[in-house]
Amino acid sequence: MKIRGHFGAWLAALIAAPGFALSFGGSASCAELTLKDVHLTPGEMITWQNAAKIKNLISPGQYLRVMNGMSIIIHKHETIEWPPPYRDATEKYSSQVRLSADGRSLVGYVAGEPFPLIDANDPHAGDKVMWNVAFRPISSDDYDLRWFDCDSVYWGRNRPFREIIDYEIGHYAGYNEVGRTEVEPLPIDPDFKKTGRYFLSLLYPTLAPEDSRGTGIIRFRYANPNKDDDSWTWTPGARRVRRLNYAILDTASGPQAYDPNHYEGFSGKNEDYNFRFLGEKNMLAAINVAKVPDVRCPTDGGASHCPDFWELRNMYVVEARPRPSRFGGGGSLYKYEVLYVDSEADFVMSDDMYDRGTGELFMNYTSWMHYADRAEPGARIAIYPFKREFQVGSSTINVQSGFSTVCYHPSSQAPSRDAWFINMGAVDRSWFTPEAMAAAAEGGHALSGD
Repeated sequence: MKIRGHFGAWLAALIAAPGFALSFGGSASCAELTLKDVHLTPGEMITWQNAAKIKNLISPGQYLRVMNGMSIIIHKHETIEWPPPYRDATEKYSSQVRLSADGRSLVGYVAGEPFPLIDANDPHAGDKVMWNVAFRPISSDDYDLRWFDCDSVYWGRNRPFREIIDYEIGHYAGYNEVGRTEVEPLPIDPDFKKTGRYFLSLLYPTLAPEDSRGTGIIRFRYANPNKDDDSWTWTPGARRVRRLNYAILDTASGPQAYDPNHYEGFSGKNEDYNFRFLGEKNMLAAINVAKVPDVRCPTDGGASHCPDFWELRNMYVVEARPRPSRFGGGGSLYKYEVLYVDSEADFVMSDDMYDRGTGELFMNYTSWMHYADRAEPGARIAIYPFKREFQVGSSTINVQSGFSTVCYHPSSQAPSRDAWFINMGAVDRSWFTPEAMAAAAEGGHALSGD
């Protein structure tokens, strides 16, 4: 069982209550493992030549990344604290949250982390971890990432950087109707009673390449477990908004490797999967990289970010198998996925996706994060009174072909160093409409995010 250390006396009292017992297997808990125990030292560089030292500390997909040129700098562990408003909401509301009778849906959720206590013996531990991911502390109210770009390349050890295509995007944004902790309306937008939407997300407009200019997608997630996401896209050639079939959200379009169900590691609808908790494990992850904007890896063809700091983290390992009856009846592109979730940040640091046909490892998603009071040192507006997590890089790679799309959040070429606006009221519900997406395609929201 993983016990969060964020709540103070109320949790201590709960543990001390009669009938509440804790049991830890093995000689030491995951949190007690140190770099010395795994024969690593701070500052040590890991490359393909000594990758065997960390083979059991990264996911299989990440190991293939290292063997194809990605390097890692071992760094000391740092505790990731939640934003105080999120911590307070967890203390206030989490005791009333439970799963529905079938174990798939949330009941009684208001704000904060739904399930602060994860018991490995709980048959629904995997479901609870993934609901924590859905309402993670990184952004509880709204977010707007302005001006980011994504290169598509092929990986290869010491391969020169040869860009196939570079996508430049104006906005990647989201708005939560439930779980709000910092920006009015709190903690639930009254619109939720009318629409039943948990949250809204968008990615628009595409600014480059020119033949894709204006392309975008918006998406609504519903609390109703049987209602699929609504999603629309703007097609620049036809100059019209088109509703997307839910089954296509597992599929990348164009010369890039991302699909909408795996933005930020995992963004599928939880009720569409059978989750199985595989256990806790200490693993390496890039939870606080040294440089923002993050760097292009010079030793793998630019297929990842490197060299960056990776530190030993406590991870929840969860298997996700798509339910056959979902995805429009057509089935998912993947047979199953294995997600590696940082237990403090509730964020997917790696996701290995396995081919529906062969069952072989197909795709790997990796996150690079930064923990600070601003997304990057040059920020002058989006500054917070506490540290919080920012995702500053990501990459999805087809490990069978070596085709990779690596994204920079934000781009080094962004016109402003203020890029991530999290829980600042930077967007509202009016952004998340087909009409707003079409207007942006015709020259609405500019590069600066206005």
